[in-house]
Amino acid sequence: MHPIKNKWKVAVLDMYEGVANEGMRCIREILVQYAAMHALDLQFDEFEVRLQQQVPDTSYDIYISTGGPGSPVDSEGSVWEEKYFSLIEDLLAWNRTQEQKKPAFFICHSYQIMCRYYQIGNVCKRKSPAFGVFPVHKTAAGLTEKVFTALPDPFYIVDSRNWQVIELNHERLYAMGGQVLALEKERPHVPLERATMAIRFNDHFIGTQFHPEADADGMHMYLRQEEKKKQVVDHHGIEKYNSMLEQLTDPDKIMLTHDRLITAFLDYAVYGQLTDRLAAIEHLDGVPAHNDDENTFF
Repeated sequence: MHPIKNKWKVAVLDMYEGVANEGMRCIREILVQYAAMHALDLQFDEFEVRLQQQVPDTSYDIYISTGGPGSPVDSEGSVWEEKYFSLIEDLLAWNRTQEQKKPAFFICHSYQIMCRYYQIGNVCKRKSPAFGVFPVHKTAAGLTEKVFTALPDPFYIVDSRNWQVIELNHERLYAMGGQVLALEKERPHVPLERATMAIRFNDHFIGTQFHPEADADGMHMYLRQEEKKKQVVDHHGIEKYNSMLEQLTDPDKIMLTHDRLITAFLDYAVYGQLTDRLAAIEHLDGVPAHNDDENTFF
């Protein structure tokens, strides 16, 4: 199997606004490991979007836009957003007219502002913040989504958010060429709409509400912060806290998603199909869902 071309440039749009995070480390490591695994000539550059108003041009082959802190609503009309969405429109125009497409992946905060910008759903605050490891369920479209084929249904994700996207305008989304790919876990005892967790915006743009780049090491570091530990213990007790730490080592949970989702996105960008490593595990049986109380924190 040969890549579509020999040299690749990836633009990483850093949306963290200078806040310390594990997301950038994880994305860097995924790109470095992917290049090494496939012996690719792959260069990636980082752009600090929100503070320094840095936005790449359209000379890159692949774009990854990260999660980040704060409101995905209050920044509407800001200078950095104008530059950011000018790039998005340029990429859309490129993909309409050029043979070699430029795919983009939008994570968490980036996913939310994309939904707001295109008015395809209500981007609003959750009743309470979400943080934890829990199952995400594919929709009918998600079951046939090429980037999801190396993951079971349900698959496990790291979620960390105060905001959500609900009340989808499906007609508007379909008119864009988009589909909802995944919904948050089923909560029969909660009379609230399930938030969208992944959307394909068009043939070349895909986004997730969750953090597919998250790894066990980063989550361990996060949970061992005294403030976060106290928050979990105060709400759920020390046994639940220890249970969360133990679950991070489960290879069928977040590390499965970490290892396969962005990698599958890169496969389709670089090779036009899944590479042999992922194609061999394309058809998976669902991973049994555990009791929600054991693997989530809200």
